[in-house]
Amino acid sequence: MKLSVLMASLAAAVLFTAPAAQAADTLAKIAESGKISLAYRESSVPFSYLDGPNKPIGFSVELSNAVVEAVKKKLNKPNLQVSLMAVTSQNRIPLITNGTIDLECGSTTNNTARGKDVAFAVNHFYTGTRLLTKKSSKIKDYADLAKKTVASTTGTTNALVMRKYNTEKNLDMNIVLGKDHADAFLLVESDRAVAFAMDDILLFGLIANSKNPADYEVVGESLQVEPYACMLPKDDPAFKKLVDDTFTAMMKSGEFEKLYTKWFMQPIPPKNVPLNLPMSDQLKENLKAFSDKPAT
Repeated sequence: MKLSVLMASLAAAVLFTAPAAQAADTLAKIAESGKISLAYRESSVPFSYLDGPNKPIGFSVELSNAVVEAVKKKLNKPNLQVSLMAVTSQNRIPLITNGTIDLECGSTTNNTARGKDVAFAVNHFYTGTRLLTKKSSKIKDYADLAKKTVASTTGTTNALVMRKYNTEKNLDMNIVLGKDHADAFLLVESDRAVAFAMDDILLFGLIANSKNPADYEVVGESLQVEPYACMLPKDDPAFKKLVDDTFTAMMKSGEFEKLYTKWFMQPIPPKNVPLNLPMSDQLKENLKAFSDKPAT
């Protein structure tokens, strides 16, 4: 009897302490290891993409770098090591939840479903699902996709949106998924799909850096408006505060707007072609509101 009582007490103690043990403390982990792990995307132009082997650049990469500087200052670790890891739409959330990466600033939509597993910083962009097509395809809107092959990217909200739209409108589309945005674009480039459904800004970026930009266009109304935000471990208020404070300070000082102009209005690598995309009304508003409100 005594042994069984002891075992029951131990089990109760484990159950009682489990939530505290699971709470994230990213800053403590970084301080102990002397390293911060950042995620980047390989083809999310102009947010996070490669400009040469293992050289991520972009708007979101610079946001990540600003967080690194804030962490160095907070922990008094000027020589903090930065570990970079390429992620995809499919593996970015698991790599945050299992602690492999500390921060993912790419082209990730902040929505309520993902908010069950991860936390999001202040929103830094707003976009919506549209269609990239070849001008020669004569595709102008979603109705033109009936019974045709349409590409999207694995693990994205856009793929879910297109599947739902396909069902609701009974368009009988064949939706195929690329492993990343470059792979999905290739499906259109090689005529294996007539359109690529994705966040419009990413489509403009892919066109600007394609072999023949004049061959492509972005068509259709946005099916929904979604905010982008940097992703970090859930239930870690200290780290979220540091990240949010970093971005909020940039928004207040004008540094964020200068960064936006650099990546969305001026020529960008590798072809030095400008996207010429003025800041949206939603983003202008968030430079004052500092909201991390998710899409539904």
